[in-house]
Amino acid sequence: MALELKNVTKIYDNGFQAVTDFNLKIKDKEFIVLVGPSGCGKSTTLRMIAGLEEITKGIFDVDGKVVNNLPPNDRGIAMVFQSYALYPHLTVYENMAFGLELAGFDEDVIEARVNEAARILGLTTYLHRKPRDLSGGQRQRVALGRAIIRNAKIFLMDEPLSNLDAKLRVSMRSELIKIHRQVGATTIYVTHDQIEAMTMADRIVVMNLGRIQQVGTPKELYFDPQNLFVAGFIGDPPMNFVYGHLDGTNFVSNDGSMKFDISNQGEDYLEQLKDKRLVFAYRPEHVFYELGGNNPKDCYELEGHVEVSEMLGDIQNVYVVSGETRGVLKAQPSKKFTIDEDVKYFVTAENVRFFDADTENVIANPKFRK
Repeated sequence: MALELKNVTKIYDNGFQAVTDFNLKIKDKEFIVLVGPSGCGKSTTLRMIAGLEEITKGIFDVDGKVVNNLPPNDRGIAMVFQSYALYPHLTVYENMAFGLELAGFDEDVIEARVNEAARILGLTTYLHRKPRDLSGGQRQRVALGRAIIRNAKIFLMDEPLSNLDAKLRVSMRSELIKIHRQVGATTIYVTHDQIEAMTMADRIVVMNLGRIQQVGTPKELYFDPQNLFVAGFIGDPPMNFVYGHLDGTNFVSNDGSMKFDISNQGEDYLEQLKDKRLVFAYRPEHVFYELGGNNPKDCYELEGHVEVSEMLGDIQNVYVVSGETRGVLKAQPSKKFTIDEDVKYFVTAENVRFFDADTENVIANPKFRK
């Protein structure tokens, strides 16, 4: 089913505005992830879609039909919560069948649907067990099974993996994507974990303070963040920021510790940067440490003082400081760094983004856009 939210706003009785002017079109069978920090309004938005929260202003329609005033049971929506919400005294089969039994379905229909959902979820051999006999991942599959057997066209998931340990979360991400493809329901998934969002979504909706900051594919958000919030939220570690201004064709950091020529950005673009307070931004993984060979020459040279290096196995994070600016760089584990040493590194012009420090919006340069 296709969904559309038009200028949706949520204001509580105490005057708190949790969501402001939320606009989003969701295509049939699309996997949408709402992501943002705690309190950004993502769960409130999900609850308005589910009908658990009243929409203060705006319109929510499903396949062109306005459903603002429809009760949750009539919206064709199945919801999977952070807590599994299983009945401890019922078996897996009984937990999955419970909703259909209340709705008055025939036993044959219930049995067929439960068995099919169990097959999809790999729960066939666990149908006669109680929730206490299952792992966290298996309990989450049972919660998903209750949604699947309803044949709902829309799945809403509110941080369903947050109660699982890190290793299980990784495996369950791929499980959820596989289930989504098999079931074919339009899915809206809420998380505060940007890695979950990047690995699972067809499109991501980044939210902050109740407003949409940017909507796009994971690749679009990674390569073309439209404002400082998205640039600082997407990526692990996120983008490095250097605050400064343009002096002729040179970018100069506020404290003067960094200065380099950016004339290769083009005259038209330099004209856009002139007389603005700027933020020079680059990703930790886009740096390299030597010129020549396969490395491009159209780049900028930066320097920093090594504060600490974190060895993560396949990569290391190197924390550097230059004047008042701190940043983090990625490097291969074979490269040696010494605490307090000065390190020189390079970043290509096409991987750099400039933001307006006052509006916090990107100053787009089509010449270098991915």
